[in-house]
Amino acid sequence: MLINPEEVGELVDRVVHINRVAKVVKGGRRFSFSALVVVGDQHGFVGAGLGKANEVPEAIRKGTDRAKRNLFRIPLVKGTIPHDIMGEFGAASVLLRPAAPGTGVIAGGAARAILEAAGVHDVLAKSLGSSNAINVSRATIKGLRELRRPEEIARLRGKSPEEVSMPGMLRAYRERNSRKPEVNEVA
Repeated sequence: MLINPEEVGELVDRVVHINRVAKVVKGGRRFSFSALVVVGDQHGFVGAGLGKANEVPEAIRKGTDRAKRNLFRIPLVKGTIPHDIMGEFGAASVLLRPAAPGTGVIAGGAARAILEAAGVHDVLAKSLGSSNAINVSRATIKGLRELRRPEEIARLRGKSPEEVSMPGMLRAYRERNSRKPEVNEVA
C-alpha cells in the first residue's frame, strides 16, 4: 500500500546514523557517506530510508526522499502498540512490547528514533543480536509492519473483535480511530 507523503501531514525527519566509507584507489582514499534517515508524522505514520552520496547533505537528502517513499501506518492503542512483536533482519532482532501509560519509550539508538517518529509514547524495546544501526532499524520497521489491528485478527480467526482482544484495548483503539480517519486504507 503506497502512501502519498502530502496526504499524511507534516513529517518530522531525523538522521539516525551517518557512516563514512573509504575506498582505496591508486591516488589515495575516496570517501563516500551513507545516511540512515527516519521520517514520521508522530501520529502513526513512519518510514526509514538509506541514502548514499559523496557528501553528507546529499546523502541525507537521498535518505529522506527514500524514507518518504517507504511510509506506512502502524496501529496505535493509547500511545502504545497493540501486542508484543519480534522484528528480525539479518543478525539483528528487536523485541517490542506494549507498555502502560507514562512508561515512555524505553529503547536505544535506531529503534528509539523510529518509535518516536511513529508517535509511540509508551513502549518497551530490546535490541538482541547485532547492534548495527541499519540492521536494527530494518528489524524495527519489519516488526512494526507485522503489527495487526484487533479487527484483522478477529477476521482471520472467524471471531468477533471482543473475543480476541481485551475490552479496554479495543475501546481505546476505536476511540483513536473515530477521531482521525485512516488514510488510503483498503478494507
